[in-house]
Amino acid sequence: MQVVAIIILLFFCKTAEFRKTNLGSSRSKAHNGRTNNGRRASSTVKRYAPGLPCDVYTYLHEKYLDCQERKLVYTLPGWPEDLLHMLLARNRIRVLKNNMFSKFKKLKSLDLQQNDISKIESEAFFGLNRLTTLLLQHNQLKVLTEEVFIYTPLLSYLRLYDNPWHCTCEMDTLISMLQIPRNRNLGNYAKCESPRELKNQKLKQIKSEQLCNEDEKEQLVPKTQVSGRPTVVKPEADSSLCHIYVFPIQTLDCKRKELRKIPSNIPPDIIKLDLSNNKINQLQPKVFEDIHELRKLNLSSNGIEFIDPAAFSGLTNLEELDLSNNSLQNFDYGVLEDLYFLKILWLKENPWRCDYNIHYLYYWLKHHYNVHYNGLECRTPEEYKGWLVGKYVRSYYEECPKDKLPSYPDPTDQDAEDDAWEKIHRDHMAKKQSVRITIVG
Repeated sequence: MQVVAIIILLFFCKTAEFRKTNLGSSRSKAHNGRTNNGRRASSTVKRYAPGLPCDVYTYLHEKYLDCQERKLVYTLPGWPEDLLHMLLARNRIRVLKNNMFSKFKKLKSLDLQQNDISKIESEAFFGLNRLTTLLLQHNQLKVLTEEVFIYTPLLSYLRLYDNPWHCTCEMDTLISMLQIPRNRNLGNYAKCESPRELKNQKLKQIKSEQLCNEDEKEQLVPKTQVSGRPTVVKPEADSSLCHIYVFPIQTLDCKRKELRKIPSNIPPDIIKLDLSNNKINQLQPKVFEDIHELRKLNLSSNGIEFIDPAAFSGLTNLEELDLSNNSLQNFDYGVLEDLYFLKILWLKENPWRCDYNIHYLYYWLKHHYNVHYNGLECRTPEEYKGWLVGKYVRSYYEECPKDKLPSYPDPTDQDAEDDAWEKIHRDHMAKKQSVRITIVG
């Protein structure tokens, strides 16, 4: 009996161990199944998770960012900073804010066409010193100034067409920039949308005087205050009203600032000074003497009636002087004496009076034959109206009675002057080569 009882106990022990083994294996299978399902789920999530919104690739050793048609309204922080080309066409960008592209210092081309851009802040392109191509066509830009492009000195290809350009005074600097001959690939095909009289005229062909009509000029003039507070008097000559540009040359733009005098606080390193379309009616002595580096001076359309003989004192480096469209009748003796390196002198649209006082200007130009000038035409008196000043000066001497003519060669007759000089030269050489013979008896 004891043997039978022991056998039965052993049988039950084996059965219990078998059950534990089966239970453990089933639990491990269940756990493994859950783990595998979790892995499958996670791999599925990774497979369908959205990737980066833009494509970055390299073509011909140059890195591109293609973010076209991504409904973007701004640049994203994760973009590589060493991009050379950025494609942002057909997005929803409305405003280009300051420093928007400042970290992409190597950028060479920027495509922003077919967005909804209506405003570009003044420093939007700050840092893009290497940018050569900028596409802004098919947007909603109405007004833009040259100031926006100061930070893109290498820009050589600019597209602006299919924008509703509002061609007014505010567009003057941009249009002037586009019309510079070396900028032949900037702004081609862009046309005015308004005002009506300028519609469909190309920005590269429109004249600056067409941009400002009388109504706009009146809007620019500050209205008198109705309240009891004293009106703010605008200073006659304050260069803080002007704009300074550093590219392509150091420029102070003071045009259309209602100035009545030359500003006294002009930076000394200015290369180009534009004072056109102001109300300066005379030039006082030494008003430019502190601007030694000045090379281009525009004083056109001011109504200047008088220039002091020492007005241009100190401008020894000046190369171009624009005095067109003023009220000048003649130059006092000495006005141009400091302009040693002058190359271009604009004189058109002045009421030049052909009398003895015009002789200084004519002879100075004749003596400085390398100076190119235009517009020197008699306006008064009536008998000489339409004559070239040179023709008048020659007639001035021709009308003298022959017995009153000086015995020396006529200064207007270059051939006679040359003949006289050759005769003097021959006589001098003959005396020099003559031999004196002394006979000793």
